Amino acid sequence: MEWRTAGVRTGYRLLVPIRSKLARLIVAPAAALPLLYAAPAAVAAPFEPPPPPAAIGGERLGLPGVQVDPLAGAPALPGDLTGQSWIVADAASGEVLAAGNPHLRLAPASTLKILFADTVLPKFDRNAVHKVAPEEIQGIGAGSSLVGIKEDLDYRVEDLWRGVFLSSGNDAVHVLAHMNGGVQQTVAEMQARAEALQARDTKVVSPDGYDSDGQVSSAYDLTLFARAGLRNPDFRMYCATRDAMFPGAVDRNTGQRGSFGIANTDRLLGKYPGLIGVKNGFTTNAGSTFVGAAERDGRTLLVTVMHPSSYQKVYDETAALLDWGFAAAGKVKPVGRLVEEGETAAPTPTGQAGGAAGVPAPPPHPTTPSAVPDATGAARATTVRAEDGGNGPGPVGWIVGGVVLTAGGAGGLLLLNRRRAAAR
Repeated sequence: MEWRTAGVRTGYRLLVPIRSKLARLIVAPAAALPLLYAAPAAVAAPFEPPPPPAAIGGERLGLPGVQVDPLAGAPALPGDLTGQSWIVADAASGEVLAAGNPHLRLAPASTLKILFADTVLPKFDRNAVHKVAPEEIQGIGAGSSLVGIKEDLDYRVEDLWRGVFLSSGNDAVHVLAHMNGGVQQTVAEMQARAEALQARDTKVVSPDGYDSDGQVSSAYDLTLFARAGLRNPDFRMYCATRDAMFPGAVDRNTGQRGSFGIANTDRLLGKYPGLIGVKNGFTTNAGSTFVGAAERDGRTLLVTVMHPSSYQKVYDETAALLDWGFAAAGKVKPVGRLVEEGETAAPTPTGQAGGAAGVPAPPPHPTTPSAVPDATGAARATTVRAEDGGNGPGPVGWIVGGVVLTAGGAGGLLLLNRRRAAAR
């Protein structure tokens, strides 16, 4: 009689006599039974992508098109708006009165200098003096707007900031960036500042807003930058300055240093009643962009317009939206809000109880999936509660059951063979 060991991964060895083809056919499947029961395969549920992240500032600000919620007596919005992205917000409360695609990511041009100033301006005393090294005004993009800084000359920090705000000088930005540790260091700090303000549409590549691959922002984010900047008295002073004298070169004949006048390129400053800044911008890729703030009757409004149909339109549409915002005071419901720095985003419904900010809600209990055959013999997914073991035997139970079944099957074969031998 030939004896063999049936391979079972349970720590037991089972000797069975192999005396016929029939016995071999039965023993082999029986030995494999524990393997089948010991590791039941889970059937994965169909993949369902999570809901998209909630828009910063409120759900409606993430919807396409114009968002406004007028009450009785509210004035109509200007009817000829061409800006691809725009927003009207109350600077004090943060309420967004109306918006059009405010989270649309577009090239910001020089309005990104608002974030630059918000990041770097608090670091240096405005009366400090800095001598400009030649390398600090190199590597500036071709066609950049310049205030006219000369190498190896001294400049006060406040002069450099006037060059940034009034002339939109990229040379002034680069000098200040080098004072701050370099261009790349400044870009990294600007990005960190944007994230701290929850300006998640913004990607910073250059500190001056010069057209660069991947550099984007949105009307919502630029408005966050302006609101934060205006809380700094120096920022507010610079952006409201209409004209100033800027240090020039040294006269070769007299040895005296001259100066020249610079004027703010903001075309609404001094023309729109109550305007206090903030910053305009224009590049070939971005077209026109503008962020403006104005005060009237104790109220300050912020308006940002990006990429209208023409250069002049950015000013016309900003003025029209400011007019509308002041007239609509108390006559519209806010459609969103400007979030505060460091604010924890409020939970937003996701269609699943307990979910927030686009993250699916966790199941009520830890779960272990297992495959259970249904009435047709096909495997279907089920869930067993981990803390109480569910209604099934669990992995250990399956292993023990497999051993019992295998041993029982082998025992039946032994009994059958003995009876046949006795019958012979």
